[in-house]
Amino acid sequence: MIKKILQKLYTFLIYFFFYAPIIVLIVYSFNATKSRVNWSGFSLRWYKELFSNRQVLNSFYNTLLIGVASTILSTIMGTMGAVALYNKRGRFKNFMMDVNYLPILNPDIVIAVSLVALYNFMRLKFGYITIILSHVAFLTPYVLFNVMPRLNSMDPNLYEAALDLGANRWQAFRMVVLPEIKPGILSGALIAFTLSIDDFVVSFFTTGKGIQNISITVWSMARRGINPVINALSALMFLIMVILVVAINYRNKKEQEKKLEKFKNI
Repeated sequence: MIKKILQKLYTFLIYFFFYAPIIVLIVYSFNATKSRVNWSGFSLRWYKELFSNRQVLNSFYNTLLIGVASTILSTIMGTMGAVALYNKRGRFKNFMMDVNYLPILNPDIVIAVSLVALYNFMRLKFGYITIILSHVAFLTPYVLFNVMPRLNSMDPNLYEAALDLGANRWQAFRMVVLPEIKPGILSGALIAFTLSIDDFVVSFFTTGKGIQNISITVWSMARRGINPVINALSALMFLIMVILVVAINYRNKKEQEKKLEKFKNI
C-alpha cells in the first residue's frame, strides 16, 4: 500500500516538475501588470493587447501557415517513404533507415547552415518556400518512424488478400493498408506540427526578409525584455494543442471501440 502511494507521489512530482513552468506562464498571463514575480490582480489586459498587436498576430499567422504546409508535405512524404521501405529488405533498407536518422540526430545548427549553403548554391530566394522546405527536410523522418511500426504490426497477408479479391493496388492501399496505419500517420503529423511551431534555429537561418514565426518574434522581444503578450499567446497555443491532442485521442478511442464491436458481432 505504501509502495503504491510512493509511486503515485513520485509520478505526480515528475509531472508537476514538467508542467509547473507552463502553469506559472498561464497564471501570469492574467496578471494586471508586467511583473512576473508579484501578483497584481486578475486582468485580461494582455489578451486584449495580443489581438491588437499586429507583429505578434502576423507571426502567429506565419507560424500556422508554415506549420500546416510543412506538416502536410512531410506527412505525405514520410508515409510514402515508410510504405516504400516496408517492402525492402537487406542493406538498402538498413542504409535508408540510417539516412533518415541523420536529421533527427544532427544538431539544428548543422542542418540550418547546410540548408543555407544549399539554397545559396541553388540561388533560391529566401522566403516562405525555403523555410517550408527546411521544415519538411527535418520533419519527414519523424513521420516515417511513426508510420513504420504500424506497418510492421500489420498482417502482411491483408494487402495480398485484397488483390486476390479483385482490388487494384490503389484500392488495396486505400481501403486496407491506410486504415491500419492511420493512427501512425496522425501521431506523426501531430509531432511534425508541434516541432514546426517549436523550431527556432532552422527557421531563423532560412527565413526571408520580413517573415517571422512565433519563435523568431519571441527571440527578438526577449532582447528587450519578455512582453506579457507572449504569455497570453503561449497560453492560447498550449490550450489549442491540448484540445487537438484530446480530440485525436478521443477519435482513436472511438475507432478502436467500433473495431471491437465489429469483432464481437462476427
